[in-house]
Amino acid sequence: MKAIILAAGKGQRFGDITKKTPKPLIKLGKLSLIEHNIMLLKKYGYNDIVINVSHLRDLIIDYLGDGSKYDIKIEYSIEDPEPYETGGGIKYALNLLGDKPFLVINSDIYTDFNLSNFELNKNDLASLVMVRNPNHNAKGDFSIFKGRVIVKEKNELTYSGISILNPKIFENFKDHKFKLIDVFLEQIKKDKVTGQIHNGTWFDIGTPNRLKIAEELFINS
Repeated sequence: MKAIILAAGKGQRFGDITKKTPKPLIKLGKLSLIEHNIMLLKKYGYNDIVINVSHLRDLIIDYLGDGSKYDIKIEYSIEDPEPYETGGGIKYALNLLGDKPFLVINSDIYTDFNLSNFELNKNDLASLVMVRNPNHNAKGDFSIFKGRVIVKEKNELTYSGISILNPKIFENFKDHKFKLIDVFLEQIKKDKVTGQIHNGTWFDIGTPNRLKIAEELFINS
């Protein structure tokens, strides 16, 4: 199975830092954020990786190269002149991902999620990894009932940034730019989305403060 790492965003919540350094290349310990996810994917046998890039893309491409230094294969889906958002970016990369299910992971999360037991059921279009609501997303995104992802008035769970998708999930989306959460919502209403909860390590490193918290726990772990 192929995988795509989402790395096209501008990282504007980091302020001036990401005007010169793309957020995926910000360091957490000795590795950049995106390298942590490359290592996670490689650990579980994902050796054929697509990375979508836009903002400061040349820096990311020059830093990671073709993947040979990690003993994997990396291809790039270039979004120009602006990022196509999370859903649009994945759809644009389907020419590289192919017509079979693939794994999606955000470049700005840090996690120890075990990818070996993660799969997509034959009749579903998406399988999501969820986490308990962090402080920065207290209202949550979704809930789970008997293994199916649902939406309630008060949602207990947040999408982790990890999923397996069937490319057919994008068939009704014709625009160039759209959010992945809108794709999920369409299929949740049709009961085509499963979910599981990850109770281990997970950080969404979307701001300097969250990076600091992750660094403290990373150093002390």
